[in-house]
Amino acid sequence: FFTKDFIPITKDVNAPWSVVKPHVFESIMDFYAEGEPILDPGHTTGQDTLITDDDSEVVAMIKELIETRVRPSVQEDGGDIAFVGYDEDKGIVLVKLQGSCAGCPSSSITLKSGIENMMMHYIPEVTSVEAVEEEAEEDSEMDPAGPTPVAASKAELDKRKEADAAKSAWESLGEQ
Repeated sequence: FFTKDFIPITKDVNAPWSVVKPHVFESIMDFYAEGEPILDPGHTTGQDTLITDDDSEVVAMIKELIETRVRPSVQEDGGDIAFVGYDEDKGIVLVKLQGSCAGCPSSSITLKSGIENMMMHYIPEVTSVEAVEEEAEEDSEMDPAGPTPVAASKAELDKRKEADAAKSAWESLGEQ
């Protein structure tokens, strides 16, 4: 997961940064030395909140609030949030949590207590904010049955998988 401003790094809690940092820095510098682009040329980072002529006034306000208030706060913790859609009839804002937010057990609290409350405060038309899974984003035409909300248990499982992957990566660094 990358954004235009940072690359989140996950490390084992027992590994001191003084040991991890040189390896991370070396990997990043080696990549830049190769001259390859970090993202695909067609990648549209930040385009989810670009306000277009087709956007309603409510959608424009939602995008602006995500871009100016929500995204900077979420990025401080190594995550990001992408606007997926808005159901004007139900008042539901659909977002996709990315980076460390995608697997964080606290993401449902952040989503409901933080993001949803802020949206409902500034935009009275918003009744709910829901996170959607990767597959649901492709169906952002607002299926009448609605998107699949991210389940807390799935988020916890994803977090464990991510932690296991980070531990394996750390162990392989120790073998070198």
